[in-house]
Parts: sequence; structure tokens; C-alpha cells
Amino acid sequence: MSSESEKFSYVPASLLGDRPDPAVELSARRTGMSFQRTRMSTDRTLMSIMRTSVSLISFGFTIAQFFQHLRSAKLLPEDSSAPRHFGIALVLLGILMLVLGIVYHIHYMNYLRRERSAMAHEGLIHGESPYPVSLTLLVCMVLLVIGILAVISLTGHIGPFG
Repeated sequence: MSSESEKFSYVPASLLGDRPDPAVELSARRTGMSFQRTRMSTDRTLMSIMRTSVSLISFGFTIAQFFQHLRSAKLLPEDSSAPRHFGIALVLLGILMLVLGIVYHIHYMNYLRRERSAMAHEGLIHGESPYPVSLTLLVCMVLLVIGILAVISLTGHIGPFG
């Protein structure tokens, strides 16, 4: 029996024996590629969240601006603020959805990076290529700033749309 103080030392199966096993090598490469596919799938999920957020933000902004122009043209009473509030609520919902999508994306990508690093450290995968910065995440951050500026413009009547 081994004592608890002994450390388990992992030796990759491809390195056992006098020559590397090609099947194990191919398996390690396929596992490494599956991490890349999972990363791309996570980016596609963020893109679908971004698409829905853009729809909510633009539709809410359009509703708020349309009814604001109707009020300024005296086609609606000055005290009718329900459509404007509805438009602002849609913009805020789009921003909230975008923030939650960004938080989930960052959390999941950090998990993938840790898992991939641990597997590479154990010799199960090669892990030679680094994970690139997500361009989708950068575009989402820009969209988040645009959405926040839209809310500021709608509520504070400042900026080009105020």
C-alpha cells in the first residue's frame, strides 16, 4: 500500500515504452482541437446574444424616438410618456442581456483556459497555441457602450438624439 504522502506522478501514455504511440498522439491532438471547437461555439453563443441585444436596443430606441417626434409634431398629447418608457425599457433589457452574456462568456472562457492549461500540464494535450482574445467579446463591449449612450441620450435628452 502506498502512503498518502507519496505523490502520484503522471506520465503521458504516448511516452511510455521505447517509442511514442501514434494513437495516443492523435487522441491528444483531437482533444486539443475539441477545445478550439468549444471556444468557437462559445463565441457563436455570444454572437446570438449580441444579435438579440442589438434588436432590442435598436427597436426600443426607434420606438422612443418615433413617439418623441409624434409628440413634438403635436400629434400626441405632451403627457403621453408610456411609449417612451416602453422604448427605454427595451433598450435597458437589451443592455442587461448583453451584460449577462458578456459575464457568462468571460466566466466560461476562463474555465476553458484553466481546464486546457491543466490538461496541457498533465501532458494529455499539447496546448501549444494560445487562446486568442475573442473579437466577439470586444465587439460586445463596444455595443454595450453604444447601448449605454443610447439610454443616456433618451433619458437625459443630451447627445445627438436628445
